[in-house]
Amino acid sequence: MRRKLTQRGRQRREQLMHRAARLFAERGYDPTSVADIVESLGVGKGVFYWYFTSKEELLAEILKASNHDLRRRQEAAIGDEPDPLERIAIGVRASLEWFRDHRDYFSIIQFAATDERFAPVLRRNRETALGDTIRHLKDAIVAGRIPDQDPEMLALAVLGVVEQLTRRYLVDGDEPVDRVGAAAVSFCLHGLGG
Repeated sequence: MRRKLTQRGRQRREQLMHRAARLFAERGYDPTSVADIVESLGVGKGVFYWYFTSKEELLAEILKASNHDLRRRQEAAIGDEPDPLERIAIGVRASLEWFRDHRDYFSIIQFAATDERFAPVLRRNRETALGDTIRHLKDAIVAGRIPDQDPEMLALAVLGVVEQLTRRYLVDGDEPVDRVGAAAVSFCLHGLGG
């Protein structure tokens, strides 16, 4: 059951989610208990259970919220750009910048990918990202900007490039995001152009 929250309630819920995300990234999901989360905020377990039924629900909500935030960043960056390839380039850069700013979330997503309990949420997030990318690729195909190929396969390639470069150069490394973005965009757009 979803409660209707006041502004203060929404802020408290987000505070719990942000603190949990930090602790999950630092300590791991399994070793972090609900008690650890609430103690770090100086509140009781009742506060936690007012907003979440379980630690699993909390992580699922973190995954949904982070994906929503990433999409907002992409949409704001893309705006009303008419060129579909430029939309892809802007989206790639916005994604890399978001992950640079939210490194904790990348490790949480990587953990969740290894746990079947979170597969439905990750699948929905992935389908959303795939659908967004496919839409831009179809527009580019119709406009004659790229050869007529399977847009789903191309979208998976773009998403794979972003994921791998994020992991290697932004999460595991400390490369400037502009450099990683330039490499990702160059690779994706030149590869898409045949």
